[in-house]
Amino acid sequence: MGKPIIYITRQIPTQLLEPYKAHFQFEMWEKEDTPVPEAILYEEVKRADGMMCLLTEKIDKAFLEHASHLKVIANMAVGYDNIDVKTANAKEITITNTPDVLTETTADLTFTLLLTTARRIIEASHYIYEDKWDVWSPFMLAGSDVHAKKIGIIGMGRIGEAVGRRAKGFGMEILYHNRSRNERIENELGATYGSFEDVIKEADFVVSLLPLTAGTEDTFNEATFAQMKPSAIFINASRGGVVDEQALYEALKNQVIRAAGLDVFKKEPIDSTHPLATLPNAVLLPHIGSASVQTRERMIQLCLDNISRVLHAEAPLTPVK
Repeated sequence: MGKPIIYITRQIPTQLLEPYKAHFQFEMWEKEDTPVPEAILYEEVKRADGMMCLLTEKIDKAFLEHASHLKVIANMAVGYDNIDVKTANAKEITITNTPDVLTETTADLTFTLLLTTARRIIEASHYIYEDKWDVWSPFMLAGSDVHAKKIGIIGMGRIGEAVGRRAKGFGMEILYHNRSRNERIENELGATYGSFEDVIKEADFVVSLLPLTAGTEDTFNEATFAQMKPSAIFINASRGGVVDEQALYEALKNQVIRAAGLDVFKKEPIDSTHPLATLPNAVLLPHIGSASVQTRERMIQLCLDNISRVLHAEAPLTPVK
């Protein structure tokens, strides 16, 4: 009997597969920067026992009906809104994700995005490359202070806590809203729990770290932005679907809020024709929250460890229920 087959939907460094090759046969899509076409995915998965995928793959009911023989699907992300978990559970296909290993790296990026947006770093850099810097003036490219300001974290999970620790280092007052209070983090960081409305009204920086669910879709909409301070800066490092992008565009264009920094979007990828890309007070990044070499390698290893454990009839490390 041959080795179990694991299909990987994007090219990854082959050296990361070496520790597992004694037990498994790997098949892999040939490109790193292009998602596997659906037709090829459907064909390749026919022979597979397990699969490792990205958020770009649509693991819906139709796919799971087609691939009901799979024993495990490892999603290389914390989120799993690309997967119909209910159907997978019904078909006894184990779903796993990659929490914890990317927490600190994503928090680094979130705070980088906050600082970059507040201090207008992208605009300032372009000033030189576009040969606009011909004189110094008192308020040239003046941005917003970060130290001693109020940060409002919406979604105080692992990444929210890590962002809170960074905010404390900047002497910020930490406000947060979550489905449930976290008294431990209140004690550790001096954070203050509040209702969603109270936090967005009081915060100088509103940071979204929400998961995308039916209940959180378009949480940040026209009414939400209208309740924020005119000087507020909005940061989204969670999921694009939690933001009504048209409402955000109008809020930025009409100076309802000062600026926004986004690492995620409703439909990815975006390009320079996206409405938000036309605004000087929007900083846009191509979904790079966990993009450090070390973290991406740890995410892949966790996916492979989860697959290996399931195919060896052991409990996965990070199952999605």
